Amino acid sequence: MKFAVLHFLLICLMTSAALAQSGGPQAQSPTNWFVGGNMPGPTPADAKSVKIDEHPNAQLPLDLSFVDESGKAIQLKQYFANGKPVVLQLGYFGCPMLCSLVSQALVDSLKDVKLDAGTDYQVVYVSIDPSEGPGMAQAKKDAYVQAYGRASGAQGWHLLTGKAPQIRQLADAAGFEYLWIDSAQQFSHPACLIVCTPDGRVSRYLYGVRYDSPTVRLSLVEASNGKIGTTADRFTLTCFQYDGTQGRYALAAINLMKAGGALSVLAVGGMVFWFRGEGEADRR
Repeated sequence: MKFAVLHFLLICLMTSAALAQSGGPQAQSPTNWFVGGNMPGPTPADAKSVKIDEHPNAQLPLDLSFVDESGKAIQLKQYFANGKPVVLQLGYFGCPMLCSLVSQALVDSLKDVKLDAGTDYQVVYVSIDPSEGPGMAQAKKDAYVQAYGRASGAQGWHLLTGKAPQIRQLADAAGFEYLWIDSAQQFSHPACLIVCTPDGRVSRYLYGVRYDSPTVRLSLVEASNGKIGTTADRFTLTCFQYDGTQGRYALAAINLMKAGGALSVLAVGGMVFWFRGEGEADRR
């Protein structure tokens, strides 16, 4: 039994060291991810100018009015009324490539997260194209809910359309830039998800067209202030901090030193206990 405890402590020390030395995925940044789709020729210069202007902890205007996929008028605050975090996507349903990649990547990631959409968090997708309506929103929602494959999916996914001033006000509050490119007949915009707190503040930006499931889970737990997820999730967040250059939660150096020091003390104590036990056994 003593040997098993000592062995466990040594494994903890080795695991901490390995985590500290491990590399992360490709760097992420709040830049433009415009995809030309069927646009002939080079990407216009103005299409490359859009980006995410991060507004951490910014309050979203929850009184804004939109229309949901069923054609019902709603206020944004309806999805923040249940005390759960919200994953916000800004894009448009007719996007020839990028928005579908972001949405599918989100679905794929959430399928590997044990937290349930509709129960533990909400997903809200707001179209930046004021010409789109509930019909397109319903078709997209049906596809995403089917791909998600959980009973709670229909209550967790919400696709909204609205008028240009409301869309622009929400995007500006979140720091999400977008631009209509007339020559391409498309919107230029970043590939990004915005994780929001239950009271409608910006908690975390996730970039790109692939999302690491553990990072998405920890982002939701962090945004909820630990009100969802497990004790292990909350413990992990004390040891890991979000690293924007890696696009994931990385082991914090100061926490690593604290944890390593504590484990070292435990390991030394375990060895002292072991040798004392051995000495007493020899005297018998």
